[in-house]
Amino acid sequence: MQRKGGWLREFRRDLHAHPELSWREKRTTNAVFETLTAAGLHPRRLSTTGLVCDLGPAAVPGGPGLVALRADMDALPIHEATGLDFQSTNPGVSHACGHDAHTTILLGAALALAELDAGPGLPVGVRLIFQPAEEVMPGGALSAVRDEVMTGVSRIYALHCDPRIEVGRIGVRSGAITSAADHIEVILHSPGGHTSRPHLTSDLIYGLGTVITGLPGVLSRRIDPRSGTIMVWGAANAGSAPNAIPQIGALHGTVRTGEHQIWESLEPLVREIIGELLAPLRIKHEVNYTRGVPPVINDHLAATRLAAAARAVSPDGVVDTPQSGGGEDFSWYLEESPGAMARLGVWSGEGRQYDLHQPDFVLDERALEMGVKVLTNVVFGSVD
Repeated sequence: MQRKGGWLREFRRDLHAHPELSWREKRTTNAVFETLTAAGLHPRRLSTTGLVCDLGPAAVPGGPGLVALRADMDALPIHEATGLDFQSTNPGVSHACGHDAHTTILLGAALALAELDAGPGLPVGVRLIFQPAEEVMPGGALSAVRDEVMTGVSRIYALHCDPRIEVGRIGVRSGAITSAADHIEVILHSPGGHTSRPHLTSDLIYGLGTVITGLPGVLSRRIDPRSGTIMVWGAANAGSAPNAIPQIGALHGTVRTGEHQIWESLEPLVREIIGELLAPLRIKHEVNYTRGVPPVINDHLAATRLAAAARAVSPDGVVDTPQSGGGEDFSWYLEESPGAMARLGVWSGEGRQYDLHQPDFVLDERALEMGVKVLTNVVFGSVD
């Protein structure tokens, strides 16, 4: 593994220096494809970007299903400010979420598993999924599912970088580990008018304020607070003059919940509340509701096996982790088969703890080898 440790860093740094946005991961896909092919494997490209590769014994009817391992490949539209020697050469785009590490770890696990398959053999068939477009809703996982990557899969696993956990450990949780995340756009229309005569028109700004404060408030009274449901606005735009009521305004925000059943009921409830809030104000409106991803709900057995895979590397390699309010399209795979995602520690243990989706996000590259070992181990611990 020492020989591969240096290779892992170099491969990850190359990806880091050449980040690609969602659905544009052509260079990344080619780099992974060529590496797998050179190792004697037979990857196949997905219908968009990304690829899938099987190794080990094939799944047979009535026999054990494949164990799938997934990594996401895309970067974010964030200008990098790390000052690293290998920082992004693509202005305005960077791997500020660690997907370069995810891809490298899965590739390292693929090569390790291929060596084992050529020797003693693998106890179960393995499917490697290098997925595009995790960072855009509803996520590239849906496209991968349509490409039938889950056919024959009995369980699926993934790791995600976590800068709050020390390198050498992973955070494991049974049940929900992320939240559902939807986007809301509300567009309001008014005839407009003079601010001295709001009674003769529809006061659009007042309507915006009513929705801004009213929707989160009413949702908090209509939904069990134990579900972790939260609605937050990110943008509000209308008008330009202090004495003129504008004719159009818009709000943009997200609504998140930790429970699958509540997620399924959110859209009609949001539409109902907005309509009731604006009805007395005679303001016309339209709601564009974009369903994002369901929560990632870890299967208990799969989470237990991920924990065992980490403890095989280090006895104290597992820590508890809370449910996140963030969304992750790994959840779409769990609609097809049980599985689990764990949080991979990437904090050096000293100094500042960086955060994801920030221009200066950095990770401790020792986490690469830890990730490879965990994914390799979970395959051998997944024989039912």
